[in-house]
Amino acid sequence: MPNSLTDGQVPPLTLDTVGLVDRSLGNAGTSGSAPVLEEGEMDPWALPQLKDTGQSWTELSVAGRVLRVVIGFLKACGLLGNLYLFICSLDILSSAFQLLSSKMTGDIFKDNVVLSNPVAGLVIGVLVTVLVQSSSTSSSIVVSMVASKLLTVQACVPIIMGVNVGTSITSTLVSMAQSGDRDEFRRAFGGSAVHGIFNWLTVLILLPLESATALLERLSAVALGASNLQPGGQAPDILKVLTKPLTHLVVQLDTDRIASSATGNATNSSLIKQWCGTREVMTPWNSSDCGVLTSGPCPENNSSVLVEHLPCHHLFTGTVLTDLAVGCILLAASLLLLCTCLVLIVKLLNSVLRGRVAQAVRKVINADFPFPFSWLSGYLAILVGAGLTFVLQSSSVFTAAIVPLMGVGVISLERAYPLFLGSNMGTTTTALLAALASPADMLLSALQVALIHFFFNLAGILLWYVVPILRLPIPLAKRFGDLTANYRWVAIAYLLLSFLLLPLAAFGLSLAGSTVLAAVGGPLVGLVLLLILINVLQRHRPAWLPHRLRSWAWLPLWLRSLEPWDRLVSCCCPCRVCSPPQAAAKEAHCYENPEVLASQQL
Repeated sequence: MPNSLTDGQVPPLTLDTVGLVDRSLGNAGTSGSAPVLEEGEMDPWALPQLKDTGQSWTELSVAGRVLRVVIGFLKACGLLGNLYLFICSLDILSSAFQLLSSKMTGDIFKDNVVLSNPVAGLVIGVLVTVLVQSSSTSSSIVVSMVASKLLTVQACVPIIMGVNVGTSITSTLVSMAQSGDRDEFRRAFGGSAVHGIFNWLTVLILLPLESATALLERLSAVALGASNLQPGGQAPDILKVLTKPLTHLVVQLDTDRIASSATGNATNSSLIKQWCGTREVMTPWNSSDCGVLTSGPCPENNSSVLVEHLPCHHLFTGTVLTDLAVGCILLAASLLLLCTCLVLIVKLLNSVLRGRVAQAVRKVINADFPFPFSWLSGYLAILVGAGLTFVLQSSSVFTAAIVPLMGVGVISLERAYPLFLGSNMGTTTTALLAALASPADMLLSALQVALIHFFFNLAGILLWYVVPILRLPIPLAKRFGDLTANYRWVAIAYLLLSFLLLPLAAFGLSLAGSTVLAAVGGPLVGLVLLLILINVLQRHRPAWLPHRLRSWAWLPLWLRSLEPWDRLVSCCCPCRVCSPPQAAAKEAHCYENPEVLASQQL
């Protein structure tokens, strides 16, 4: 390249030039980077090229090949072992949340006045699922209340919608483990956000429609009347069979007591199981004591059968600690194990998925059918996601396993989206089979609740996937990913607002009555929709707006930019997690020091 920096002249700085220098500095010596586009700009959502810097197989000696095979086997074992511990930690985390929130969950579900409000029912479904970290537990509570005539099917529909939204928090928590790398965090958080955005958009459309027409309730009743189902089906329990040997050594819970607390049959006894079985014991019987010790006829033989209770074998058998104390211990231990396993899984994936291995895995997962059948690839991914979730019997485990793969660049966001939709469908089919295993008196209610869940997710797919132009969760998730890549504290704010603060605010307003909720929430929702409309018009049709609304420059900086908030957060939280990414700091350094640009060979 000819030397254009002669005579001591420094060329004018442009955004593309500074970005090119920044990328040339940041990518030097790294294992891979996203491909650079023709214009010199890098697509942050393009899958990175994980280069293998080691020797090829043909260049290795016999000893080197044996060593590589042994190391690969150990890495595979480590990956499977950490994945197993990760699944077990999710189970223990669910148990911890159930111990901490079981009585609160029962009290929430008892308030029939609040449950009559659709918005309050939606919020309760979100909060309870976040508290117990299990959509299956939340659904079982709803089924028990409907079967006990304490909750109508009409009132349970918003709760089921909230359960569907609350279960997406697990994948968002998992994405936080990759916040150390900006590009990985962008892809991981965007992938987790696409799941929550899909659920929220579906709720925004179907909740008002259901309140006005009772569409899902009527559709499930028609489907239930057209079928002639009998109890006796059994849901698969493959994942529980694998995790029980370890999780049952830690703690065992009597989860039926949570449903009992909701139906009004709560007791003050602990949720921790102390007795896990019975055994018949033969005891000798003295016939001479028959008339003294018994009031009935004497037994014909000289022995009797007594039933002996067998104690459980786990860490908290016979403990004097309260459920709250045990829940806190399990919560801290499970979170530590969860974070450790996630970090190790990401490290092992980065080590294993290199070069040809990464390209082969990507080609299989992200492959499309040849034209003109390429549109079938997404629907096949939906079926794959539904099937794997059905086998695992846990949508949280499936989505939590997809997010790290997105972070390291194996699965694209466009392919992960139908996988998440299939996971939503898979967990409803599991609920359908579980409902078939219910007692005869609970069969119809359990099936109708499961069918409502199924039709809700099916309607979401019809709304936000069938028509490609309406796949709005994908661009919205990319916006979230880009935002959190520059301001990582936004991810924490998203978690708190979406799954805690806003639901609690809506729940508090619903306690004051529907009039107060509509008077406060209606104008806020209208303002948000108006701002969204103005932003869209500013980008595509600015001439349609008044001159003052064509830009937000007239607003104070803290109302139109996150930069002042970022400085405030950085001052309050000077740790590495809250600080700006390193690339942004280098880019600012280039802007402030033109000598840095002049000293580099472009």
